[in-house]
Amino acid sequence: MKYIVTFLILFINWVIWSGMFDAFHLALGVISCMIVTYTTHDILFTRESFSSKQIIEVWRFIKYIPWLLWQIILSNIHVAGLVLSPKMPIEPHMIKVKTRLKKDISVVTYANSITLTPGTITADITDGEFYIHCISKKVADDLFAGDMENRVAHIFMED
Repeated sequence: MKYIVTFLILFINWVIWSGMFDAFHLALGVISCMIVTYTTHDILFTRESFSSKQIIEVWRFIKYIPWLLWQIILSNIHVAGLVLSPKMPIEPHMIKVKTRLKKDISVVTYANSITLTPGTITADITDGEFYIHCISKKVADDLFAGDMENRVAHIFMED
């Protein structure tokens, strides 16, 4: 069952992001998703059967995606404002953020969410501390506020 669900998740994402609906590209998508499913099926689902907890996590993650996309849009606007400003008030620096997240999937989700948001890059994770490059003080302050971390903790029931 986990093979089928993993394949469907990958293939649906592939179709959405590729935008190619002809037989050749769909066949390539099926082949690619089958290979990835075979090699990585145990990363997404660690047990043979689904528990209600996993279904809740998947539902919460789906609800998290629109919020993350909105944050990406807001960050794009902020970075564009920095770059287009005549003063170019860019203040790049590294910050260290301690996280309370314990599960690997939570840490990876949080790190990738940070990196997907323009103006930030997760450079390293060591002993529960994220080293993040920020383009400005506002971006760093937003990370310290902890809203993204709280949402990720909620997804994976670490709150």
